Order: sequence, then C-alpha cells, then structure tokens
Amino acid sequence: MHSRFLHAYEAIPQEYRKTVEELFPSGPHPAGEGPAVEAAENFAGILGIRAEYKRLLDTQRSDRDLAQFLGHFQNNLDLLIQKTWVEKSDEARKDKLQDRLPGFIADIERENYRKALKEFSGILEELSHLLFGAQSSRDDFAEYVFRIDTQMGLFWWYGGQIGRFKPAGDGNQGAWSNDPCKEGLWAVLLLGICYLTNF
Repeated sequence: MHSRFLHAYEAIPQEYRKTVEELFPSGPHPAGEGPAVEAAENFAGILGIRAEYKRLLDTQRSDRDLAQFLGHFQNNLDLLIQKTWVEKSDEARKDKLQDRLPGFIADIERENYRKALKEFSGILEELSHLLFGAQSSRDDFAEYVFRIDTQMGLFWWYGGQIGRFKPAGDGNQGAWSNDPCKEGLWAVLLLGICYLTNF
C-alpha cells in the first residue's frame, strides 16, 4: 500500500513536514534502529490525539487500562465497519475485516509489534476501501483525503507508511520481546489505534 502514498508527501502541509520526516524518514532506518518515540508523540499532536496518546504510551502494557482501551478500540472499529454502507459485493469484506481484529489484538498483547504493524497495514487498506470505495486504490488517494481533512489525510498517509516496519520471515519467529525497536514500534502502532478509537 505505501508506494502510492510516497508521492503524496507533497500534499502534506509545510508546517507538518518536519514532524512527518522525523517519524518516517525518506531513507530506511539504520539497522537496529526503530522509530523514535518522541517523533511518534509529535505526530500524535498533529493528529489531535496527543493527550490520550501520551497517557496510553506511559501506561504499563500489562495494565488493565490498556486492556480496556484495546476493548474500546475493537468495539469502535467493529461499529465503524458495521455502520459503513457498502455495495452488496463488498459485504463479505466487512466480515473478513472484523474477523482479523482478534488476531491483531492478540499480536499486540503478545508484544509482537512488527507483526501487529503488518496486520494493521492490511486492516487499514481494507478499511480505506470500505470507507472510500474505489477511490482508495487510486494513486491520488492520499491527496484526495488531504482535501477532505488534513488530520485524516495525515492518518491515511501514516497508514501507507507503517508497512516499512515488516517482520522478518513470517513474523512468528524469534524473540520479538527482545526486538531493539520494540518501544518505537509500539509508539507507531499506538498512533493508529488511538486515532481510530476516537474516529
């Protein structure tokens, strides 16, 4: 998904470009380095979710607050999917998308953030199709959403970028709890979860 978003960088308002570039530099992250937590916090600010984002980022991941928040996220996304009007031919896509959510939540709970980001990228691609129809697969999709709303445009642009943090192999191998990029990956993942919980 992200290749069609790369040229959309020009649609990003000038005042946000420094923040965007800090979170998603134009080149690859150096080996062993993930996204910076501070850059993710700044991005949360331009998405309009800084207060809740900061509160959740500082919460212990085993904490009951996080479990409750993930429950709210899943409920809100379920409602969004259910309430979205689609053509008859897309009804099955809604069901498949809802079926993906428990596995995604389970990856978060296991702290396998690379796999969760990969899955979240796919979830966002499907969700954009349900919300925007065929427009979501056009090359100018990001620019289209920026014209509707800047924060929404930034969110869908973010959705196109998170595929950069792919797991090695199938994402099930290795000790992801020892991933040196774990905190930064969680910070990036939390951005999308917070935004959609308040969408």
